[in-house]
Amino acid sequence: MLIEICANSYQSAINAEKAGANRIELCSELAVGGITPSYGLLKKVTKELTIPIHVLIRPRSGDFTFSDDEFNIMKENILLCKELGVKGIVSGVLHLDSSIDMERTKELVAISKPMNFTFHRAFDWVQNPIEDIIKLDEIGIVRILTSGQENTAEKGLQNLIAFQKVASKITIMPGGGINKNNINLFQENGFTEVHLSASSQIKTIEKPTISMNSNKHFDETQISTSDVQKIKNCIEITSNEK
Repeated sequence: MLIEICANSYQSAINAEKAGANRIELCSELAVGGITPSYGLLKKVTKELTIPIHVLIRPRSGDFTFSDDEFNIMKENILLCKELGVKGIVSGVLHLDSSIDMERTKELVAISKPMNFTFHRAFDWVQNPIEDIIKLDEIGIVRILTSGQENTAEKGLQNLIAFQKVASKITIMPGGGINKNNINLFQENGFTEVHLSASSQIKTIEKPTISMNSNKHFDETQISTSDVQKIKNCIEITSNEK
């Protein structure tokens, strides 16, 4: 069974190769489901690792429906990955109703070639997964990363099995809560690849006096952006100061 490690940092990537993982998906910010890693991290990891590297292309947290500017950023990041010798891209686009934006996803697949393309866990939001597997197969998706539309892949196992039955060329790759205690379930049920972070929490400092985390940014129903009017208000106030 192929083991893909979701690596959220340089150290995670190095540890994955050192431990014998077959491949990594490089990203940042696991707490929000992952976003595209920085150029510096991409450059260093592609230079130093020998195992295949797939890269998450997701410009921000929140939903998977992107503006034209965000979509252009995604395309530029894919081209950058291609220049750096990345083996695969992990991405995808949805409409606001959680149906797959096939037109935009197809465009990302085309730009990614010859890198292979994994449709990420946005798939776990779609309403018609069986039909969508067939559609994704038609546009050149190589694999689908999914928890079986449950909070963990173990809970979604029966759905994953159903997905695998209708997938022809597409590989269904279970991911979400996979660990040493349940990984055998996926091998026993015929899955050839699994995705996991295998993370350990390492305490580096005592509790800070001021937290840098903000709970409001973890709400997947909202997107946090700098507000033009709020900025103008502050500029106006400070400009009028004597």
